[in-house]
Amino acid sequence: MNQKIIASRNKTIKVDTLEREKLKQYLLYNIEDKNTLEDIKNKIILGDLFEVHKHLPNNFVDLLILDPPYNLNKNFGLVDFKKSSVESYSKYLESIIESVLHTLKETATIYICGDWLTSLSIYDVAQKYFNIRNRITWQREKGRGAKSNWKNSHEDIWFCTMSNNYTFNVDKIKHRKKVIAPYKQDGKPKDWQETENGNFRDTYPSNFWDDITIPFWSMAENTEHPTQKPEKLIAKLILGSSNENDFILDPFLGSGTSAIVSKKLKRNFVGIEVDENYASVAQKRINEIKDDKIQGYSDNVFWARNIL
Repeated sequence: MNQKIIASRNKTIKVDTLEREKLKQYLLYNIEDKNTLEDIKNKIILGDLFEVHKHLPNNFVDLLILDPPYNLNKNFGLVDFKKSSVESYSKYLESIIESVLHTLKETATIYICGDWLTSLSIYDVAQKYFNIRNRITWQREKGRGAKSNWKNSHEDIWFCTMSNNYTFNVDKIKHRKKVIAPYKQDGKPKDWQETENGNFRDTYPSNFWDDITIPFWSMAENTEHPTQKPEKLIAKLILGSSNENDFILDPFLGSGTSAIVSKKLKRNFVGIEVDENYASVAQKRINEIKDDKIQGYSDNVFWARNIL
């Protein structure tokens, strides 16, 4: 059998059997009631959320990033998720929320990820438990076309809070984009900056994001996880809705993007992942963090795609 040739520029992060054995020392197995917040701080817990949640502390989470399987057919290694009716998926989502509810502070923010079909369930369930603030739609430019339907090229993130007392750092998540027809007042730039590299304006963040690049094989953050979220996407959520040293919980950690971004932005995380291979990939990414750089984020602003 011919061995597949990997391009020299392919940076996809993988773990082999030997690496996985070495990475086991960092993962938490068989979590028990005796575990304190310090025990699980900045750790990946290997296990099923529906069992692990029973052993998590109460009221410690400042930001919950909830990215469960969407309501579609998708294989996630150990988990082969099957599309179901909207009603069935809503019950599944509600069981997830009920599992993590006890971990949330009264000031916590919750972000729930989904696609167009999953969003029907997200709104129906989330409004029972949280204050729904907004629905973010982000452009996901990757994906196959469909001959008998419109290509799915966006996903949703529902912005919710536990109460009216919550964190929102609007000045940390501004969007910088080029000004095509700059307006001047008395010969001076009005609401924009004139630089050697062009004219730019910093704008307040909206609920439509068209500046996200999905990780691909030549990007250093790329993994083989089928639904990996980009660091830039998660950085917006973390910077906007948490402060340094806050605790972030991701019950479906996957390839570990929320953990990596939390570390880079000086937050604490707790991740739960049922698949040991993905948990190992996530831990490898954490161990190999060399700096706090996030693609598309510089000078304390998020740059429009392909500008930097």
